[in-house]
Order: sequence, then C-alpha cells, then structure tokens
Amino acid sequence: MTALETTAHADARRPLVVVEDLIKHFPLPGSVFGRKQCVHSVDGVSLTIEPGEVLGLVGESGCGKSTLARAMLGLTPVDSGRVLFDGTDVAGTKGAARKSLRRSMQLVFQDPYAALDPRMRLETSLDAPLAQHRLGTREERHHRIVQALTRVGLDESFLGRRPAECSGGQLQRVVVARALLLNPRLLICDEPTSALDASIRAQILNLLIELKNELDLTLLMISHDLRVVRHICDRVAVMYLGEIVEVASTDDLFEHPAHPYTQALLAASLPEQPDANSAFPTPRGEPPSPVNPPTGCRFHPRCPRAQERCGVEPPTLSSGSQGHLVSCHYPDA
Repeated sequence: MTALETTAHADARRPLVVVEDLIKHFPLPGSVFGRKQCVHSVDGVSLTIEPGEVLGLVGESGCGKSTLARAMLGLTPVDSGRVLFDGTDVAGTKGAARKSLRRSMQLVFQDPYAALDPRMRLETSLDAPLAQHRLGTREERHHRIVQALTRVGLDESFLGRRPAECSGGQLQRVVVARALLLNPRLLICDEPTSALDASIRAQILNLLIELKNELDLTLLMISHDLRVVRHICDRVAVMYLGEIVEVASTDDLFEHPAHPYTQALLAASLPEQPDANSAFPTPRGEPPSPVNPPTGCRFHPRCPRAQERCGVEPPTLSSGSQGHLVSCHYPDA
C-alpha cells in the first residue's frame, strides 16, 4: 500500500466529529460569600460521531445537550477542550475556512416558528444563507431553493408564504430544507419534533431518515424522547448534569443499560415495558443544581446503589463489551 493509499485509508476510518474534554461554564452575576458562581453546562465531555451514523444525545432538560451542540458548531465559545470536524479544529478556523466549515455543519432548530422571521416570505428566509455564502446568481439560487423544497415534500407555492400561513409540520420541513441548501455533511437536530403534534412527528422523523440515506448525511439527534432515539439512532450518548455517563449502540443501550441514570430514564420513558423496567432502581430526590454540582459521581445523591466511594471519586467513562462506555464505579451492581 502506498503512502497516499495509507493516508486515504486512515481518513476513511477517522470520525467525522471528535469532541475532546469540552468544558463550558456560564458565569452568573454577583457572588455568594465572595465567590463567583457559574452554571456547569458542559463539564469535560468527550465523544465521537462516525461518518454516516446517527448519534442520539439524550438527557433531562438543562443537562447541557443544546450547549454541547452549539459548541460543536462553533456558535458558543468554550472554556477549554476542542471540537474537530473531519480533523479540523472548529475554534481554530477563521475567514473563508470558517465559512466553508459552517456550510458543512447545519442546525435544525427545535421550534420552527422561532427559527424563521415572521415578517419575511419563506423564499427570502431560504435565500439568505445562499446569498451570505455568495452561491450562484439569483435565478440559480431560486432553482436550488425549489429543489430543496421538493426534496422535503413541499412545492414552489410555499415560497410566497409567510410563516404564519403554514402549519408547524410544514415549517419544520422548510427549516430542514434551509439546512440542506448548503450541502452539509453534518446535521444537528435539536429536538426537531418536540414542538409538533404527535401525528406530524413520525412524518418529520421519516423524512430525516430518508434524507440521511439519500444524501449520505451524518446526524446528531438531540432528544428527551427515547422512542424517537430508538427509532432513528445507531448509537446513543446519555448526558447527566453536564457529563456523558453512558454511550452504546442503540440496541445495546435499550437492552442492557448499565448506568443507573440510564435505567431510570428508560423506566420513566417506556412505561409500556413494565417487565423489562421493573428491575431498574428508582432514583431519589431531584436533580442537583448545575451551579453547585455534587462531588464525585454527580448522580450519587440520587443513586440507589451509591457507596462511599461515589461521593468523593469521579468515575471515568470506561469501555465494556462491544464498545459500551459507562461512567459508573459499580455498573454491574
């Protein structure tokens, strides 16, 4: 094998996204007893996303999922750590290189009504990213927009409408079309169906699956709905209070959850499986404040299997069978 072939082979095996020990804290105004306080939104997160896969990111509201996503896109500056996109440090790019990188990474927002300017016709909103990146003439951009709308199941008649003249499902399709206009390689979907009626959610999820397969996309699917994650994702990362506590293939995570927090999520989210969930312990109390997270394992104040070690020694994300990662001192207890 030549040196060129060796390099190409290595690149083919390289993850599309690598997050390394990412930390993002948000300072709070004022102080308590003379000490500045901050929200520990993302605290030492490391993970990878392979080319062509759908990675699910789950956890309770406020655990840091959206902050992590924005940091991956370079929209939120981080305190330490780094994000590599296809080997390039996202925070280290500037100018034309940064614009090119941002074209490759697009975000589908949670609320389609908030993602679009209510005063603008949809064609104006869709044309904005193309014009900003100076892609094509006005006629070429119009043709590209019509193609994108057709791809998500809408026709050209929607271009003259304003957001208030569309349903939530139609607007979410428009938001997906806008994300696809720049031919991204990574699509980050932040709760893309939570603002939609139940009857529309399956349509949007199926659309994302079809587009992923048609366009060879890589997806990060952020959700608190484990049914959505089970339906669409290849692997799942579980986040609790700013940290990743478990990562596994979707089948492995749902059939053999190792972290007590993951077990609690499954028991709460899948009540239709009482036999499978009856053995899962029930966590105690409420989630601690991200301003003052517990020492040691952050889940230990609520964990039914916690021991003295858990309160003083933070666990590491360790590999088990078949690449199943879990951050727990007693995963088999």
